[in-house]
Amino acid sequence: MSNQVNSLKKGLTVKDLVTTGIFSAIFFVFTLVGGLPFAPNPVLTFYMPMGAALLCGPIYLLMVAKVQKRWSVTILGIIMGIIWFATGMHWAFSLGYIGMGLIADLVAGAGHYRNKAINLLSYMLISLGGIYTYVVFFLDPDGWASTMLNNGTEQSYIDTMNASAPSWLLVVIIAGTLTVAALSGWVGGKMLKKQFEKAGITA
Repeated sequence: MSNQVNSLKKGLTVKDLVTTGIFSAIFFVFTLVGGLPFAPNPVLTFYMPMGAALLCGPIYLLMVAKVQKRWSVTILGIIMGIIWFATGMHWAFSLGYIGMGLIADLVAGAGHYRNKAINLLSYMLISLGGIYTYVVFFLDPDGWASTMLNNGTEQSYIDTMNASAPSWLLVVIIAGTLTVAALSGWVGGKMLKKQFEKAGITA
């Protein structure tokens, strides 16, 4: 236990930062692969967070296992937020990833980054980063539309979203994203069992 606590107190090394950067890039690519089939379609765009969560579980869990230090997950969330902001996504999409990255980091840290169940919960939480643009969409549709129009989204796209979004859909987005993330993380745990055992990841 003392070794685990001491590991948490140590700052990120250059190697840790490089590892975090590499895995963040892979995480983003897999997010695109899973999410892009939904994003261009104004009817299916609401399911983008689920698609994004589908493939990233193994990537996230392996990064946590390799670094096992505070701030790595936070950096991942910040990188994701910056990229999404730079690509013209709604500000809530970016802030969602940054905020949930910090929360996910704290949760994983509670298990010293070595507990499978807590690390999985951490992944489920960071996967919620992509839902906040839709939270704003449902809570403040006019404000959301104004921001997206300024970002270059066509009015017809927004009109179709409004016409195809019942009020209960937000619950589906949240529950669906958590479910898909849990499945992705569970599969990742099975795929990377040997790597986790080597890193001292426990049940």
